[in-house]
Amino acid sequence: MSASTRLAREVLDEPPLLERLELLEVLDEPQWRERERAHAERTQAWVAPRLARRERGQAHPVDDFLFDYYPYSTSRLTTWHPGLGVEVRGRVERFAEHPAYSRTADGALADPRRATFHRSRLDLAVSILESTATRAPQLGCFGMHEWAMVYGLDQDQVRHAGLPLRLGPADIADAVHEVGLRCTHIDAFRFFTPQAVPLNSLEPTRSTQPDLEQPGCLHATMDLYKYAQWFHPYVASELAADCFALARDARALDMQASPYDCSSLSLEPVRVETADGRVEYARRQRELMGRAAPLRGRLIETLLRLRARLDDTRSVEGLHGAPDFGTMSP
Repeated sequence: MSASTRLAREVLDEPPLLERLELLEVLDEPQWRERERAHAERTQAWVAPRLARRERGQAHPVDDFLFDYYPYSTSRLTTWHPGLGVEVRGRVERFAEHPAYSRTADGALADPRRATFHRSRLDLAVSILESTATRAPQLGCFGMHEWAMVYGLDQDQVRHAGLPLRLGPADIADAVHEVGLRCTHIDAFRFFTPQAVPLNSLEPTRSTQPDLEQPGCLHATMDLYKYAQWFHPYVASELAADCFALARDARALDMQASPYDCSSLSLEPVRVETADGRVEYARRQRELMGRAAPLRGRLIETLLRLRARLDDTRSVEGLHGAPDFGTMSP
């Protein structure tokens, strides 16, 4: 540890500075132990099957997708943290030993001055979340991004080769041409086959994401879990778990509306190649959007509070030198 970093750590632990952190809640040990227990019980229902499948060398295109696509460990999901502005008291050694926490006179709390993410990442997340929350939804994509990912491919070339396609390549192409491609999400668009890319009405890029992200998009809904994990442990674990649960349901619809036959996963198809299927897709899309809105709001509230606390440290940095903020994996 460098001398400047040691100085910063000493400054961070000064009691007057800890007192400046806004406390939203104080949890005595029985209280936080119960919340920790409930969170572990809830998340184990998702994690235990994942670990069992991994031991057997099996994969689940819905339940494993969230662990594979978003690069966060199962323990990161199951380990409980109270979130920004909550002080835990009692036997708090595991919190106090965490690099993002500071000790208080009576316990420990997640200290934003120990953050290890770039400020630009926080600004980006807030920008995307706020613009998504205020933008009108687009409900006419009908989940055709999954079709664009297999457009022009044979069964042995597709991403989920373990699942049979419901339709042949010619029928998939016909559906794409008839329904059209109107994908707004860069992290779906980037998996389109080369033949499908020019068929999309938009060309999403990373730089245009804050301008194109919209609340009707299933992938924007799933990404709420990503943003919760970007700012772990400052986002309360209950909120991260709520986002994970919603992302599972969004991914299920994602695959049901795809050209894959998911009957082996006990998922009935939503046949978006038909008019009735598109009506059903849009109905469920609205339901997911309604569930996502309050979670997005809670994330925005947390991240704005986190940003404000980081801004509060600037006067301290000017007096003592800045803490050594590093980088964070995507």
